[in-house]
Amino acid sequence: MSTDPELQTLRDEAARGDPDAIGQLVELAGERGDLDELRRLAAAGSQDATDELIQTAAELGDLEELRRLAAAGNRDARDVLEELEAD
Repeated sequence: MSTDPELQTLRDEAARGDPDAIGQLVELAGERGDLDELRRLAAAGSQDATDELIQTAAELGDLEELRRLAAAGNRDARDVLEELEAD
């Protein structure tokens, strides 16, 4: 699932609320480290995307992303950020 038309088809299906397409996009975005895609999916209401965004940001050492999420009230992001900053 790496071609642009296939990815766009998944995005179209996700936009129509297809939970399987959303799940696949979250998984693919996490594998690619695509924080933009994960942000978009999280903003559309996917808790899985939010969780993956936190995990991916932590893996990439993107403290700014974690700070943004924590400032928006995400407790998981705050906890991860505190752990990373303590190291």
